[in-house]
Amino acid sequence: MLKDFRDFIMRGNVVDLAVAVVIGGAFGQVVNSLVADVLTPLIGALGGAPDFSAIKLGPMALGKFINAVVNFLVVGAAIYFLVVVPMQGVQRRLKKEAEASPPSPPEPPEEVKLLREILSELRRKA
Repeated sequence: MLKDFRDFIMRGNVVDLAVAVVIGGAFGQVVNSLVADVLTPLIGALGGAPDFSAIKLGPMALGKFINAVVNFLVVGAAIYFLVVVPMQGVQRRLKKEAEASPPSPPEPPEEVKLLREILSELRRKA
């Protein structure tokens, strides 16, 4: 049973998933810092108030919702421009390289060459 567990844990997709979760968490901290420490003060400098939580419409805390929407949009933009756009560029470049130089067919094994020679001899004699 322990051997099966070890085999399960050491499978490539489980290890890849664990690495992705750890890197995703670290990247999330970077993006949250970008939003909280860089972009929110920048929005505050341009708009006058970086925090909208004081805005209320009766008993509803409308400002907190606005803060969440702004945070969502900034995080989405950061992920798009820092991850998605560069990955699309890499994928386009790899696709162009693959289309530019199609792989040459592999050399057939010696047995196949001999069988082809025999077949051509038989066709010639027939």
